[in-house]
Amino acid sequence: MLDAQRITQALTGSAAELGLQAEVASLRPDFQLHLYEQLPSTNETAWQLIDQGSGAGTVVIAARQTAGRGQWGRTWVSPPGGLYLSLVLEPELPLPQSFLLTLTSAWGIATSLTNLGAPIQIKWPNDLVSQQRKVGGILTESRLVKSPTAGDAPQLQQVVVGVGLNWDNPLPDNAISVRELWPEPSVPRVKTLEALAAIALRGILQGLYYWQQQGNAAFVNAYTQKLAHQGKTVTVDGHTARVEGVSLQGELIVSVQHEGKNFVRSLKPGEIRLGYNY
Repeated sequence: MLDAQRITQALTGSAAELGLQAEVASLRPDFQLHLYEQLPSTNETAWQLIDQGSGAGTVVIAARQTAGRGQWGRTWVSPPGGLYLSLVLEPELPLPQSFLLTLTSAWGIATSLTNLGAPIQIKWPNDLVSQQRKVGGILTESRLVKSPTAGDAPQLQQVVVGVGLNWDNPLPDNAISVRELWPEPSVPRVKTLEALAAIALRGILQGLYYWQQQGNAAFVNAYTQKLAHQGKTVTVDGHTARVEGVSLQGELIVSVQHEGKNFVRSLKPGEIRLGYNY
């Protein structure tokens, strides 16, 4: 079972300890921790706490999930030893920008771990990868509130960001643990699961803060620099294509070769499956 006091202490660490940019490390967010030995799903419990009156900063962590959720309704296998957490946000964003929250969360955590010496890339849109193997994943779920002004777009009311990271759990062949990524495994920069939880939580907020301060274009450029498939060849509808980057709406931009010509396409999640051989 994780220790709440050790997580709270780790959350107050320095920029160097958490892999944060200095301006983000100076912020002191208020987290309300809820730790469990076992849950069906940390996201599910986070929504239950919201319905009971909990708000932004609510954190749910489970040592094990029995019905963890991944993208597209997939099951996230969550045996003991991994990190499984959910964070509640209240970002007040228009609906068209909601998908970028998945990207900001992935970028923020990847940036923190990379700053700590663990080489992390992002497999668009939501997987953290290293050495062509999966390190973890992000699942964001949201609720909307209608704008009080007629004709205005609905706003995001609450968002739950779910994170799963491999640490000391059994791994499938296409996965790798954060613990294996340091050049000197005997001297890891992150020593405990509690420290990893703090890095993930502060990393999520780092990505959101960077996006809010720098804007869509600067954030998407930073995200693209961590994209594992950037410049790689993929297949789209049976045709050879090249990954060119990500749009300001978070869609994957590819140039498709067809009948001797190149056509640029923007793909939404679910329109293409990216593998781990890149």
